[in-house]
Amino acid sequence: MPAGSNSREGDTARRTRIHVVSDVHGNTEALARAGDGADALVCLGDLVLFLDYADHSRGIFPDLFGVENADRIVELRTARRYEEARDFGRGLWAGLDRNAAIVGAVRHQYAEMFAVLPTPTYATYGNVDIPDLWPEYARPGTTVLDGERVEIGGRVFGFVGGGLRTPMRTPYEISDEEYAAKIEAVGEVDVLCTHIPPDVPELTYDTVARRFERGSRALLDAIRRTRPRYAVFGHVHQPLVRRMRIGATECVNVGHFASTGRPWALEW
Repeated sequence: MPAGSNSREGDTARRTRIHVVSDVHGNTEALARAGDGADALVCLGDLVLFLDYADHSRGIFPDLFGVENADRIVELRTARRYEEARDFGRGLWAGLDRNAAIVGAVRHQYAEMFAVLPTPTYATYGNVDIPDLWPEYARPGTTVLDGERVEIGGRVFGFVGGGLRTPMRTPYEISDEEYAAKIEAVGEVDVLCTHIPPDVPELTYDTVARRFERGSRALLDAIRRTRPRYAVFGHVHQPLVRRMRIGATECVNVGHFASTGRPWALEW
């Protein structure tokens, strides 16, 4: 079951090809091409771009408050000075309807991105997404799954969205217990699709941010117990290790789609 190959030379039977993306963060132009040549697109979430840590001029935050303030809040967060960052942010938001401003900007981004998703697309939420808004924008060709399974090309795919709670307090962070329950609901699958990685240091460490992101122990335990062929995820933009085997399972960070614009391919 080779993955990542772009060639079908020598095929004598119909093959299935799936493209997988994660951490789209507003890259609508590349998303419109992400399904080209594939039988289906799998999207592991984080469609929203609140603030681009590589380019502080991009995202909802600099659109509202300017690049200089974006520079400052990135500086504070990168230094793990989270309380100072929250205090700084509260000062900027004073007198504004924060929820209305953010939801309005997210709606605009969702309208653009959901409109370019190919049919069929199978998607789950990232930690910066707002799940309550997805039903308004997901078209009939897009199937949204969270703690659920679906068959694609004769293989069973399981989906678990969102992230675990952190000091960043992003919109779709849930408790370890709620996350574990969704993992349990998925059960045994061929391909386990999540936004966050299993709790393995090499997979959770971001080499640019120089910090460990939160991975899931329940996900790691499920991989060891149910032995899916693949576990695919995103969330960590510049991981120490992008791919490793855990027992019988190939664990793959499919990449930071916002910057690469390239999907990861799975073919059988």
